[in-house]
Amino acid sequence: MIRLQKFVNFSFKTNLVANISICIPAYKRTEFLKRLLDSIAIQTYTDYDVIVSDDSPANEVEILCKLFAKKMTLKYYKNTPALGTPENWNQAIQQANGNWIKIMHDDDWFSRKDSLMKFANTIKAAPESGFIFSAYNNVYESTGKAEPVFMDRFRKRRMLENPVTLIAKNVIGPPSVVMHKNNKQHYYDKNVKWVVDMDFYIRFLQTSKPYFVNEALINVGVNKEQVTQYTFGVPEVHLKENFYLLNKVGEKNLRNIIVFDAWWRLIRNFTVRDVNQIRSIGYEGRVPGLIVRMIAFQKRIPKVILQQGIFSKFFMTACYLMNKK
Repeated sequence: MIRLQKFVNFSFKTNLVANISICIPAYKRTEFLKRLLDSIAIQTYTDYDVIVSDDSPANEVEILCKLFAKKMTLKYYKNTPALGTPENWNQAIQQANGNWIKIMHDDDWFSRKDSLMKFANTIKAAPESGFIFSAYNNVYESTGKAEPVFMDRFRKRRMLENPVTLIAKNVIGPPSVVMHKNNKQHYYDKNVKWVVDMDFYIRFLQTSKPYFVNEALINVGVNKEQVTQYTFGVPEVHLKENFYLLNKVGEKNLRNIIVFDAWWRLIRNFTVRDVNQIRSIGYEGRVPGLIVRMIAFQKRIPKVILQQGIFSKFFMTACYLMNKK
């Protein structure tokens, strides 16, 4: 396939390398993108540039970017044909020259005028860290309700000990809450959509120390058009991608009880009673022996009991201890 790429540098400042490159993968929704760009334009920290990678079929995003180029250093890339998720994210990152990458999805935005300043100050406060993330607000587009999300201390400790525990729960949050060094090495895996952020975080944190800013610096728009919304509970996506991720990180991580418990819940919630069910969703890779034994263990327990939290935890612990070695 022949891929065409249109690049337009709308800004007059062409020779400067910004400290932070704000990378925006865009697609159609200019009302959301305008909200994001408005929040960038008022930031008190100004040593940044903006990279927009556009998958839209029409030119509405390009027109909007031309308007905002009067307020900020902005580079616009048009992808023909569209790259899709997450390659559109990677395209923006690949075009960034800043020392740091601050990816922002087009339906998210900075919650405060000093949000970017807070991120920038952390670079100096924690020079050993190459991965910075903050608390955030989930903002439900249908109601406008904002729900603050802060990191659980227990999960934070476990993540610092072993980033693979993110498989159990993504305590970091969506990519928009993250800023990381621009090392030209880490990109999002195009083979996944549901676990794409966890996979990226695990790989990055195996080489870099994280730092958490305990302030809600980002507003995360929650709407039904998001990939995580329409793929939720779909075994062909959810279950299959978790096997893909487990194979990447290594099945030895099942020895960690937090990872084991995550897989216990995954098998339980999708009511997997036989390995053939896993094959039926199109997964052809290796099924670890421990997962096979977990399925067999759960199969002996009545579903109505297995769905009760306290009993499920008891049986999970028993299964883990029996198979620990």
